[in-house]
Amino acid sequence: MSEAWQIDADVLVIGGGPAACWAAIHAREAGAEVVLVDKGYCGTSGATAPAGTGVWYVAPDPAARAAAKASREELGGFLADHHWMDRVLDQTYANMHRLGEEGRYPFPVDPRTGNPIRTGVQGPEYMRRMRAWVQRLGVRIVDHAPALELLVDRDGTVRGAAGYLLHEHRDYRVHAGAVVLATGGCAFLSRALGTNVDTGDGTLMAAEVGARFSGMEFSNAYGIAAKGSTVTKTAYYRYATFFHEDGSILEGAGSVQGRSVIARTLLQERVFAQLDRADRTTQEQMRRGQPNFFLQFDRRGIDPFTQRFEVDLLAEGTVRGTGGIEVVSDECATSVSGLYAAGDAATRERICGGFTGGGSHNAAWAMSSGSWAGRGAARFARRGGRPDGLTRAGRTGLRPTGSGRIGADEVLAAARAELLPVEKNYLRHGDRVRPALAALDAVWTEAAAGLRATGADRVRAREAAAITAVGRLMYRSALARTESRGMSKRADHPELDPAQHHHILSGGLDEVWTVAAALRSADAPAVAAVA
Repeated sequence: MSEAWQIDADVLVIGGGPAACWAAIHAREAGAEVVLVDKGYCGTSGATAPAGTGVWYVAPDPAARAAAKASREELGGFLADHHWMDRVLDQTYANMHRLGEEGRYPFPVDPRTGNPIRTGVQGPEYMRRMRAWVQRLGVRIVDHAPALELLVDRDGTVRGAAGYLLHEHRDYRVHAGAVVLATGGCAFLSRALGTNVDTGDGTLMAAEVGARFSGMEFSNAYGIAAKGSTVTKTAYYRYATFFHEDGSILEGAGSVQGRSVIARTLLQERVFAQLDRADRTTQEQMRRGQPNFFLQFDRRGIDPFTQRFEVDLLAEGTVRGTGGIEVVSDECATSVSGLYAAGDAATRERICGGFTGGGSHNAAWAMSSGSWAGRGAARFARRGGRPDGLTRAGRTGLRPTGSGRIGADEVLAAARAELLPVEKNYLRHGDRVRPALAALDAVWTEAAAGLRATGADRVRAREAAAITAVGRLMYRSALARTESRGMSKRADHPELDPAQHHHILSGGLDEVWTVAAALRSADAPAVAAVA
């Protein structure tokens, strides 16, 4: 193996999606020297890059903002925080205007008013423009450079990361004053479009340095896709009628309310759909808004508006769920000194409680939390200076504790067998979740002792460890919430319990723990940033 490459920076951003780019921009504008390392190619990797997405963009009109905040509170189990919702709406409004002006994004223009329409973006163009903007500011982007572990100083403060340069076949180290984790969520390698890089890497690295997580029970999102496809544009299925295999209508099935009906039916038979509720104008808008959704049908010679096609459910985990790393300050600091979190890697409970979906709130959270985390990390780095005497924090998949041997593919197969089936993860019941968790615990124990790899194979080993770690946090948190709230539905506890109107915090590696945490009142002061 070639000699390791090393670089110093004030702020290291790990990730390459919108949250990472916004973090890099704001850290650089705060005067920091910034390095961004991406597992893929910044601008094309991740869930946003290949898709069109709406954005939670609302003009600063009090009535409109109030309606926007109220729109999902019940769906989210009344766990959202108005302080954070207000901040996200303000920051997103500002960022979308900056995207058009400084980011040079070509927003479409409303022919009636002549004003730009800023309620959504086309992912490929959005991320192309973001990469160019980041580079213009002088941020150093290192592509195809998956981070494998965090680096900590003698006090446990996070001061960088170590990883692998895929194209150069050698290790790297980035020493930094602070780190922003913007690695995306975890979709368990379900093949949902753009999520193959979303394997929970940030969750694993954060857990290894002792970070807390919040809302991990709200991580069982599944998207509707045409059978054999990877495109989960579930919003379009609001215009669909669903059918049994014999052609009769599947009563109660739907994309927002009624997805569980589809899940239960799929356990017994095939399910079909037809987008027959979209009128001609809507059809044209859908094609313009999401061209790649229709590419799969065009290639098969199917008109989805007039012909039925088979559908499936693909797991999207914390990508469209809300669970993630707990943030403890308005700057998105985590519970670990020197570590900040943004985008899908961080919990989104603050703005949407226990329910979200693709785009909209998630897109707004990515650009807002990225902005705050970048500024916060830059401020922290200025106070702490450049580090020395760093220790590698990585464990499972890098430094096995025993003499046994297990491969990454074996770990992945065992973990995904407990995390992908809808009857375990989506149609939750304690009698199914407990055995699934026990199996994941056993997988983790074996992986911690015997999962070993070298060179580029460590990337797959860490993905296997990360997916297992996310699953254990998720199921432990789901068992701790003995009610149905937000997207965490329990067949054995089908009612909402007012006594459980709280967050579930979690953490740990070999022993995963959970604890209930009271909601912060909307007018309470922000928690001070970790020093």
